[in-house]
Amino acid sequence: MSESTQQAASAGQAAGPGQAARPQLIRAMNEQLLLSHIRQLGVCSRADLARLSGLSKPTVSLALANVERSGLVRTAGQRTGVPGRSAVLYEIRPDAGYALGLDIGHEYLRGAIADLTGEIRAKAEARSPSGSVSRRVGELIKLADGICAAAGIGRADVTQTVLGSPGVYDPSRDAIALTGGLAGWDKRAVLERLRAAFGPNFAVENDTDAAALAEREHGHGREFASFAFVSIGSGIGMGLVLGGQLHRGAHGVAGEIAFLPITDGLGVVGTPGGPGEDEVRRRGTLEAVGAASAIVRSARHAGMRATSARQVFAAAAGGDERAAAIVATEARLVAKAICSIVTVIDPGLVVLGGGIGQAPGFAAAVGAELAEISPVLPEIRVSALGTSAVVDGCLASAADLAWSRLTAQLAQPDVQADVIQAVGAF
Repeated sequence: MSESTQQAASAGQAAGPGQAARPQLIRAMNEQLLLSHIRQLGVCSRADLARLSGLSKPTVSLALANVERSGLVRTAGQRTGVPGRSAVLYEIRPDAGYALGLDIGHEYLRGAIADLTGEIRAKAEARSPSGSVSRRVGELIKLADGICAAAGIGRADVTQTVLGSPGVYDPSRDAIALTGGLAGWDKRAVLERLRAAFGPNFAVENDTDAAALAEREHGHGREFASFAFVSIGSGIGMGLVLGGQLHRGAHGVAGEIAFLPITDGLGVVGTPGGPGEDEVRRRGTLEAVGAASAIVRSARHAGMRATSARQVFAAAAGGDERAAAIVATEARLVAKAICSIVTVIDPGLVVLGGGIGQAPGFAAAVGAELAEISPVLPEIRVSALGTSAVVDGCLASAADLAWSRLTAQLAQPDVQADVIQAVGAF
């Protein structure tokens, strides 16, 4: 389970089973319904909202009066050029809340801030510092402060912050677990310091799950109800969307395919060119033999002077037989992992992301290998979202959490008080 899942579960409480809904709760539900329509449509009139929601015109007017008073909605002019009276238009007030998305990667720190309408106000990136975990946390906070300053707000003005990170949130330890190659990131002090900096409205999302959310909102996932996002780069992971919803599993480790016990010629434990037992335990078998560092290790074992997986792929494209053999083995390894996914989930689409997954020609090579072993073939596409995918997914998650928190406040007595008259005509 991600920490954001736990926050969402407690954002607002409805009446329990068998309990009659109070009028105050009914009003809040009506207001949340109208807000969701306004958020989806962008700009709409009261007549639009009555038609879409099925609520009566007086009910819509009363609900709009309250949400406008709460500061979540504002008027956006009038609709003209149509028969009859001009209609007042409503839209979400952009500065009613802000979502901050951050990405802690092996090589880069990235982040962006968006207002309540989803418009990005500022973004930035920086090289991920080497050295201590404390320094990495400090640089992430510094990056966030710079983004907020560029957007003209302070860190305290952010409604919700979501960090995309390798691993999963472990509530029993109150720390991030399974952090793979991000050494020291599983210490409890990491979350303690981040919470101290960003406050209680801070959540952690698995980075590949966040990328899958971005794919669902902005990429190939918009065309499919269920799909798998498989990232192969400095690490290996999967984000799984089923029926339009991110699937995390009972313990939050759904998609941790790094731990699939799959090897294929890129070195096994205890053999020349293979990973050590400690690395396998820490990162998982598949990641230990198939991530970027493993490709570099295999290339050096083959006599190449590569310092990055990108160099190995470039050498393969240039005709180097040693590099070509390594790339072919990597494609077969990834195809085996996807075959495992297909036989359990049977997604209609598999999106490849990460530096290796997005390498030119790699998806075609994986598809050819998959055709030899899989009972069915899902569509395989390369993600077009680029390096901002994790941040975009964190923004989507942060926006949903911010909405849950802001709309839950509508049920509070101080917000409901004194809203006793409908406003204007349809």
